[in-house]
Amino acid sequence: MFAIAQKQQQYKTYILSDDKSQSQLEVVPERGGIITSWRIQGQEILYLDAERFTKPDLSVRGGIPILFPICGNLPENTYTFQNQPYTLKQHGFARDLPWEVTEQVTQDRLSLTIVLNSNDQTRAVYPFDFQLAFTYELIGNTLKIHQRYTNHGATTAGLSLEQMPFSTGLHPYFWTPHKTQLQFEIPSSEYYDQIHHTTHPFSGEFNFTQDEIDVAFKQLSSNSATITDNGRKLKLTLSYDDSYSTLVFWTVKGKDYYCIEPWTAARNALNTGESLLQLEPGASLETHVSLTVNFF
Repeated sequence: MFAIAQKQQQYKTYILSDDKSQSQLEVVPERGGIITSWRIQGQEILYLDAERFTKPDLSVRGGIPILFPICGNLPENTYTFQNQPYTLKQHGFARDLPWEVTEQVTQDRLSLTIVLNSNDQTRAVYPFDFQLAFTYELIGNTLKIHQRYTNHGATTAGLSLEQMPFSTGLHPYFWTPHKTQLQFEIPSSEYYDQIHHTTHPFSGEFNFTQDEIDVAFKQLSSNSATITDNGRKLKLTLSYDDSYSTLVFWTVKGKDYYCIEPWTAARNALNTGESLLQLEPGASLETHVSLTVNFF
């Protein structure tokens, strides 16, 4: 049996439930369209800093934040378009703005669709008319995230706009009490260390004694990565389509989470153009990411 319920706390939360697979998803549209909880057979898959979540002036640490129209940060938070400088903070604005629920489905499948449209606030930092539509679908032990990006603009604020450049990504926080019990199968033989600005070979291990790990895998040889958590007795598989060029791994010492993030482009793509997505006026792009958990 499929159901979608609502609960009102600080924010209205939509709860998607699948009784047969004992899976449940919680989504908070007005807090950046974020997924805050994903439980399977009573086990929470995601990490959430609940206290930080209650403070709208702080970014969320936990759940699955949405990154758009950039992933990571820009030098001095600045990019240039048509000789005009603009300021965008790290990971863009989609994770901070309220989204609108446009569809709830409980017949034959279980899904929730949310939408973010451009407005005066977004155009001040990103001069494009756009719509983002995300559909969260639960299928047993799998969470599918269907995304559609549409360029609605022809002209904005007197500018003649052609292609809409952007990158997008997801920033899932996975809960684990013992990082040393993790095993990684990431389809790349090297990573770029964002902290030390160095490139290293990758053999499947990280040094968790470091205060912070922030690395990007750019040379991906397949469309999936697997993390086995031997402490929790579960295997997580992240799958993504060809739009995604980069996987980022991030964690902080002393915190019970790790992040494995699919990005369509690495940091600063809005300036460098590397793997940057471009949408013609009136065009749409659909991308797909899925997460599957198997217990053992």
